[in-house]
Amino acid sequence: MTPIIPFKIFVVEDNEWYGELLLHRLGQNPNHSVHRFATARACLDQLGEQPDFITLDYSLPDAKGEMVLRQIRERLPGTEVLVISGQEDVSTAVSMLRQGAYDYLVKDENTLDRLWNIVGKVEQQARLRRENNQLRQQIGVRYGPGQAILGEHSSIQLVHTLIAKAARTAITVSVSGETGTGKELVAKAIHFQSSRAGQPFVAVNMAAIPHELVESELFGHEKGAFTGAVARRMGRLEEANGGTLFLDEIADLDLSLQAKLLRVLQEREVTRVGGSQHVPFDVRLVVATHRDLLAEVQAGRFREDLYYRLLGLPIALPPLRQRGTDVLLLAEVFVRDFCSLNNLPLRQLTDCARERLREHSFPGNVRELKAVMELATVLADGELIDADDLPLRAGRAAVGPGSALSLREQTTAIVQNCLDEMAGDVLAVAAKLRIGKSTIYRMIQQQELHLA
Repeated sequence: MTPIIPFKIFVVEDNEWYGELLLHRLGQNPNHSVHRFATARACLDQLGEQPDFITLDYSLPDAKGEMVLRQIRERLPGTEVLVISGQEDVSTAVSMLRQGAYDYLVKDENTLDRLWNIVGKVEQQARLRRENNQLRQQIGVRYGPGQAILGEHSSIQLVHTLIAKAARTAITVSVSGETGTGKELVAKAIHFQSSRAGQPFVAVNMAAIPHELVESELFGHEKGAFTGAVARRMGRLEEANGGTLFLDEIADLDLSLQAKLLRVLQEREVTRVGGSQHVPFDVRLVVATHRDLLAEVQAGRFREDLYYRLLGLPIALPPLRQRGTDVLLLAEVFVRDFCSLNNLPLRQLTDCARERLREHSFPGNVRELKAVMELATVLADGELIDADDLPLRAGRAAVGPGSALSLREQTTAIVQNCLDEMAGDVLAVAAKLRIGKSTIYRMIQQQELHLA
């Protein structure tokens, strides 16, 4: 059984009677470890004990609430602070909330009940964070050295070397490679092998977000910033604070937003849409694209200054067709994992199946190979996977009046073919086929379409 970790609370209150009242109320939960301090200095001297929650009297004999809150936020950014005051001053409350206070309560007959509810919410959030950290540690094992990107080819060994170098620093990393080569796996491997492994890993596919929503997605928005903004929302940069932000298909970012992203990365602070507050952040950035970013710069579709800001340590992933016998190694791993997950007897590849795999070009790379091997494992009648069990595509699906596909399947195939021909340029496809770009983005989000 997992031991229960006490929820540590600091009560900072100079009024002895009121402090004992808070101490008694919060101590009614046997899981709470509550300590009271009568001065700001006494509390600040004990911050090394890393409390989970602090109630802070606004007016203390040796300091004002703003100064104490500022020092707590600097030293313990993950600890929530509730300010309690005997004065109902709206401007003070707003100021404290802007500085990062969890909430602001005025001392009255309802304070203890409201405090009890707030502590319950914060305690639940803290428990979820601990569980997430434990999960991240377990996931981190999967992305340890040599675990995430499997392969024996020299090109993959170079990738392992570069991942290890990147993980030792906070340098920005730019990953390039065809769709399905494992760009997100590289980003996760860098994150989970770095000192940020216990912090968030946030992935964003720029190609799957409608243009008009990208700014809000990255930077967040305030309540009422636009139609449908019914509440404040943190952007992905804030969500990834302390950890790693992975921006996939960065070449799809619109030019106007490229300028905003450049400014945000240079200033290391973000302003939510519809807001004026500058919110600092600290993230390790990993970007990826299947396009040639330098060619995009030369074509005027990508800012040169942002290109050099993002270049950092470049890691190029080779296509599967250039990795020799790695295709067989990966095929066997995918079969073994699928059989284990589904409680199936282990399947073996026949010589004919192995030869067929080596001959296939795998335009979808490792992602395609994984899908092929899982389906082949299901289709195989016995414990052997033969060449006929491998659902390898010879080409694209036929479309037109004589096709057996439904109208929607034909439409999807046409858009997919056009996306492949135009290297995933959604705007160009929308213009050529005379359909809305939001339609294409939605189909990508629903995984009806895949960027090539």
